[in-house]
Amino acid sequence: MRRIRIFFLTVVCSVVFAGAAAAVPPSGAGTYSDLVGLFEDFLAYKAPSAWNANFNDPDAPDHGLVDYSPPAIAKRRAELTELRARLDDMNVAEWPIAQQAEYLAVRAQFDAQAFLLEVSQPWARDPGFYADQLLRITFTELPLAGEDKAMFERQLAAVPAIIEAAKQNLDDPAGDYAALALHNLTTADGVGHGHPYRAEPPAGIIGWYEDLRERARGLHPELMPAIDAAHAAAADYRDWLQDNMDSFTAEAGVGAAQYDWYLKHAKLLPFTSDELIVLSNREWDRLYSFYALAQHRNRDLTDLTPAKTEKDYQKRIDAADRNIREFLVREEIITVPDYVGELDTNGPFITRPQGLNFWEQVQFRDPHPDHLHAVIPGHRFDGLLEDHNDHPIRGRITDGVRAEGWGTYLEESMMRAGVLDEYAQVEELIYLFGIFRAARVPADVGMQRNEMTVQEAVDFMRSKTPWLDENVARVDAEIYLRRPPGYGIGYTIGNFQMRGLLADRAAQLGDDFVLKEFHDDFMAAGRLPISLIRWQMTGMDNEIRDFWETEPIPE
Repeated sequence: MRRIRIFFLTVVCSVVFAGAAAAVPPSGAGTYSDLVGLFEDFLAYKAPSAWNANFNDPDAPDHGLVDYSPPAIAKRRAELTELRARLDDMNVAEWPIAQQAEYLAVRAQFDAQAFLLEVSQPWARDPGFYADQLLRITFTELPLAGEDKAMFERQLAAVPAIIEAAKQNLDDPAGDYAALALHNLTTADGVGHGHPYRAEPPAGIIGWYEDLRERARGLHPELMPAIDAAHAAAADYRDWLQDNMDSFTAEAGVGAAQYDWYLKHAKLLPFTSDELIVLSNREWDRLYSFYALAQHRNRDLTDLTPAKTEKDYQKRIDAADRNIREFLVREEIITVPDYVGELDTNGPFITRPQGLNFWEQVQFRDPHPDHLHAVIPGHRFDGLLEDHNDHPIRGRITDGVRAEGWGTYLEESMMRAGVLDEYAQVEELIYLFGIFRAARVPADVGMQRNEMTVQEAVDFMRSKTPWLDENVARVDAEIYLRRPPGYGIGYTIGNFQMRGLLADRAAQLGDDFVLKEFHDDFMAAGRLPISLIRWQMTGMDNEIRDFWETEPIPE
């Protein structure tokens, strides 16, 4: 089946990319308004592909399951080819830079979708694609009534159908993917993933069905047959994976040539995967040496210790949030719109029998590193600004390297701008975050190029990162192997791009450079790939010239 799909990939790509001009913007007939309309059509086309089940429509056939059978995927390929023909027939050469950048960002979305259909194919290659969909419904708070209860019943009824679809569609599973799915079905890892708190976490997805069953027994006895059927289906999936594990011999990564294609065409990154490794290794050297120097400077200070109570932890969060917000305004770092209120925090207080994991080791000592990255002015702040961006293209694209690069950039850059002047030891925690993210890059590249197994990636990251535990490293490896390629590298490489853009713009403007204006301009550009934002902000096109060339996905 894999050989058949590769053959079909070559045929489809020759159609998708036929006639596209090399190295120059297209000079077709379509207007910018046509691009906006096409992007709307593309989003409508793309919408159902992320998850296997849609429970919102009670009249949807087959429990609302999205069809991932070979005929359905062939139909989606044909539809994408038709949309792509419209995209290639745009008169982009006559548009201003900002609109040309939007065209490339939209085209990258098309290329990412083509790669999903032709190479990644999680519905055919990743048993976890189906296992993931079984978990969230077990978190449902009981009791239920009305439409909430009806929705829950539809979700439960879909579980056996999801497992049946898995058995039908998984014709080329990768061994590492199957092992990860089996682990998630049966094992509590102590990392979290937004799970409700339990003093003793249930053992994987199947354990959460047992937790649900115990909670429903006295509150909803009428639901017990459906819950039992869903639990039995999850257990059956575990048994099916165990029985067939020896036959799951496909490689999990996409391969070196395909990965480099994806970096260029879908991520619009001006680096090859070999260059990513060189960059990240040098970044690891820099960060670890600075970490050692910070430890020496702080050697006579009392060690930071993790919060022991929820009250103490919340006090530290409040102090970090207050310090960061006051700093952003006082030092004129970035505009904070009036609609930005409380943004909560990224890590709840929790006690675990096995002790703190890596993230908690840092976060419970001091929340500043993660608060900068994930709350303000990082992800939550960033996402809120995007929610208020009504641009028909820029307000609806989120590039992962842009999002994670911005968050990672904020950690060390805000420290150097002075946010931690009264928190000397937190510098060490900032470096620990950066060290881990730099270690991710060779691991991510290695897994995607099939040069590392998941366990080898885990061992590599742990060897390079203080405090990193097995569970967090395994979850990281799983996330970045199973997401579309290029996400795990986004933190460190996006940070490189951010620092490069800051340097380019400061050198370009000289004495007229204003940091707040730089950050505001960057945020106003939306969450397009950073290479496009750099082109728009500086006029420098050296990083984007090659992106006009369209090439077929390698076999």
